[in-house]
Amino acid sequence: MGLFGCRGGISMKPTLIYYVAASLDGYIARPDGRVDWLESIQAAGDDHGYHAFYDGIDALLMGRMTFDTLMDAEEDWPYLGKPCLVLTRYPHEQLPDGVSMRHCTPSEALTTLAEQGHQRIWLVGGGSLAGNCFAAGLLDELVVSLVPYLLGAGIPMFASGLERSLRLHEQRSFSSGVMQLHYQVLPENPADVVL
Repeated sequence: MGLFGCRGGISMKPTLIYYVAASLDGYIARPDGRVDWLESIQAAGDDHGYHAFYDGIDALLMGRMTFDTLMDAEEDWPYLGKPCLVLTRYPHEQLPDGVSMRHCTPSEALTTLAEQGHQRIWLVGGGSLAGNCFAAGLLDELVVSLVPYLLGAGIPMFASGLERSLRLHEQRSFSSGVMQLHYQVLPENPADVVL
């Protein structure tokens, strides 16, 4: 964890976790954003650790495309009880309870969430936002559920060409064929690694 400058002093940078399902070939959605290919594993009845993960986070950070996709696909907002900050250039007028929108950088968004007392932030979907956070050195953990499905094309897990080493923290396999890998994102400078 690093330090963030905040109004009134210094606070600890919140932990940003990219928790995502991906096809075996690294896509999080079809080219048009649909995730219908995930229905088969959702129907299996195993939550693949989702509820435990969700209970352990304080807030959500997402991009506008992910927000719009959720609003189009869901009858009710699926993340009740957790504050959600959506990054956008064009605010939406009708927002679910707990959702706010802001035009700012991911770093500024994390500062805002930290000032509100949130320390474990879920980066929800969006390969573009994940790539921006990764490029800015903001991403701390990656939890990817690899789904036994090949999409062939689509929205990649990260929209960036950067390289970075990861350290495996935990791995779990499920009867659905899903393999979940939990990684710590290592800093660019190996001397900065906290053991």
